[in-house]
Amino acid sequence: MSTIDIIETRVRGFISDIQHPKQKKKINSNDLEFQLRKLVDDYFEMDGYSLFYRAIETLQAEGQLIPIQNNQYNGKTPALSLYYWVNIKVQADKWDRLEMMKLSDRFDFSYYERHPEWQTKEEWQRIQNVYTFLKSSQEREIVSFEERSLELFGHEKFLLDSDEFPDGKGFLTRIGISEDQLKMVKYGEPFVFWMKQGKEIKDIHRVLIIENLSFFHTSIKLLEANQLDYEPELIIYGEGTKIEQSFSFFFRMFPPKSYLFYYAGDLDAAGYGILIRLIEKYPDNSIQPALKIYRKMLECRDQKNDQKMGQTQNLKYRDLFFQWFTDEEQALLHQLWQEKKRIPQEVLTIETWRRWT
Repeated sequence: MSTIDIIETRVRGFISDIQHPKQKKKINSNDLEFQLRKLVDDYFEMDGYSLFYRAIETLQAEGQLIPIQNNQYNGKTPALSLYYWVNIKVQADKWDRLEMMKLSDRFDFSYYERHPEWQTKEEWQRIQNVYTFLKSSQEREIVSFEERSLELFGHEKFLLDSDEFPDGKGFLTRIGISEDQLKMVKYGEPFVFWMKQGKEIKDIHRVLIIENLSFFHTSIKLLEANQLDYEPELIIYGEGTKIEQSFSFFFRMFPPKSYLFYYAGDLDAAGYGILIRLIEKYPDNSIQPALKIYRKMLECRDQKNDQKMGQTQNLKYRDLFFQWFTDEEQALLHQLWQEKKRIPQEVLTIETWRRWT
């Protein structure tokens, strides 16, 4: 074997070991050359760097390596980029086409034909597990996501959005199977609530949802003193965005009838989004902003503070929220938005509430 072949073979071996079937990897070209020098005894005598350079250029031309263009180089002549992406390892189809055809009455395998890197032994076992389940699904009961995930894939969190199980993300989409077909549901978490003293479940009609914990406790005090707007029979602690998942639990706990839901949160982008998404997700229910409470918050706008970092400035949610208010109030809300300011719900305390009672 020529010296050129020796170096290129070694480099290809390194790259092959690094390559991953599902994600790109990052390498340092100086580190790679250092490993090469330790393995090749006559590296300097054969002008190993020139051969290393040629091997890297060859792999780059083949598309296996992609230089990271950040103006960092390896300090050698001729220069190489200091960092490279190692592309995903291209694998030949591993699955038996005849076996795929046998299961095609339930599954769409087109994704796997376009992405052969997903044709792994583990993925095929998951598909077989689902296929076995579907054959008797009519006899099965509806269970939680976690319970079905544990049964079919060996871990209760496999199908949930989790960095712990990256293969689980999108699995149902890859095989073209819905949650309903697997007879599983995402149960909402129970929420914290307070029922007015002397009231029973059958008495509940008006429900106030509070975004933040401090005002939840303040609202309880106001409710018991008969000083809370809307005079709700029930107050729910929304716990920020958590209410969007837990709200469905309400309809499992309380009898089906017509309720009036009022929502009060921070006057900021996140608070607007929570309310509008609740309205959109539950269109058959009366959900509206607790305008009387928001108006009290606007009167406390001298306590405004900076918009939280990382909040998505969704104009659709903003406009849908603002339309509930008068023109004068909308002007104040627009001013807050333009100044990138917000009014936290915590401006409403027992002491500030006394201004209006």
